[in-house]
Amino acid sequence: MNPELLPWIVAPLVGALIGWATNALAVRMIFRPHEPRRVLGFRVHGLIGRRQEELAESIGSVVGDHLLRHEDIVGALAGMDLAGMVDGALKGALDTKLEELRRMPLIGGFLTDERVADLRGSLAQGIAESDKLAGIVEQAVEQGLDVRTLVREKVAAFPVARLEELVLAVARQELRRIEVLGGGIGALVGLAQAALLTVL
Repeated sequence: MNPELLPWIVAPLVGALIGWATNALAVRMIFRPHEPRRVLGFRVHGLIGRRQEELAESIGSVVGDHLLRHEDIVGALAGMDLAGMVDGALKGALDTKLEELRRMPLIGGFLTDERVADLRGSLAQGIAESDKLAGIVEQAVEQGLDVRTLVREKVAAFPVARLEELVLAVARQELRRIEVLGGGIGALVGLAQAALLTVL
């Protein structure tokens, strides 16, 4: 082989290998090591694991303040069949008491299945359509559902390995491209070094 061609082959190959390896390592270090470790006297911990609390706070803020606000939840509840839900709840709650009342001589004859169903349906419709129920539901959502805190706690409690799986499921191709791009840039740097060696 011509010795003059050697730098033009070796330098781009070495540059591509170094560029790919450093980018591949950088991508892995986003997640790994999952737990802090000592390597050559330095504390090494993956970026996601090290900053999981901050990440959880940030995601909670975005979801709670911008993506899923209380008004959105209340709006979704307004589109639900509240009358049907109330009717189902009343049926379960009243069945036992109605059986007792049906055993009573005078009252039992008036409590036919049709009459009970009609009364229960009217009652459920009245409760569901009243402004008071909507206000109670809205107040319950406002007081009892803090989306921001709920999301923050869930993300903070997530194992880092599971977070890694989720991110890789979405962005595996893009992360591979970053590694390949590192190899391409390394090869270009190697070509530039070979050109510089040739000139000098």
